[in-house]
Amino acid sequence: MKLKVLGCSGGIGCEDSRTSSFFVDDDVLVDCGTGVGDLGFEELRRISHVFVSHSHIDHIAAIPLLVDSIGEVCRHTVTIYATPETLHILRAHVFNWLVWPDFTAIPDRRFSYLRLQSIQIGESLQLGTRTFTALPVLHTVPGAAWLLDSGETQLIYSGDTTYSPDLIAAINTCQSLRYLIMETAFPEEMHAMAIAARHLCPGILKTMLNELTVSPEVFISHLKPGMSDRIMEQVDALNTHLRPTRLMRGQVFEF
Repeated sequence: MKLKVLGCSGGIGCEDSRTSSFFVDDDVLVDCGTGVGDLGFEELRRISHVFVSHSHIDHIAAIPLLVDSIGEVCRHTVTIYATPETLHILRAHVFNWLVWPDFTAIPDRRFSYLRLQSIQIGESLQLGTRTFTALPVLHTVPGAAWLLDSGETQLIYSGDTTYSPDLIAAINTCQSLRYLIMETAFPEEMHAMAIAARHLCPGILKTMLNELTVSPEVFISHLKPGMSDRIMEQVDALNTHLRPTRLMRGQVFEF
């Protein structure tokens, strides 16, 4: 499998600030933030599957535009995979004919440009030789981390989460884990905000990393613009057996 980072920022406003979106092989997205807007039309039209971590706008912003852009031209269905709670939010608050048309009913119910498929935490979906599994997280809305398994090695993308014993336990079962992408949205001096918003700051990240029994390469995502250098200075100073590095837009992982 090949994963390309289209966006990994916690916001916009800087030259490389694109929000969470990852292009897997040539037909899958994991999250669908503003980074998807950098893909060309020929790349967009090959996308058939989107795995969504949760319903916050920085992770779903490009879904409505993606479906609208390729649906009529390509005449194929894009399937969104997410927890039932996330799909309910998308139906009620995005594809509701008020914010955006309900593409699950366009052109009609027999054939639509968008399909919503529920995945429970712990459930896996296989696409060819590739397996995608929803893992537990703890955020302000229900969500999932995603485990990508090529059949040889594995990558985990945390989505948004604060300290989560269930996620730690799930990560520790992945003995073939090569890469771990973890969010760290706030600097340590905003520890209370991180707790309230159910995100990570360097101190909470350290606690999670110290409880891991696997040894993947760790990459830090979802840094808030204007705070990213400060956050990474604090991450670099952590005394852990794992040495996290900053995730960069355009970075490619093969596993």
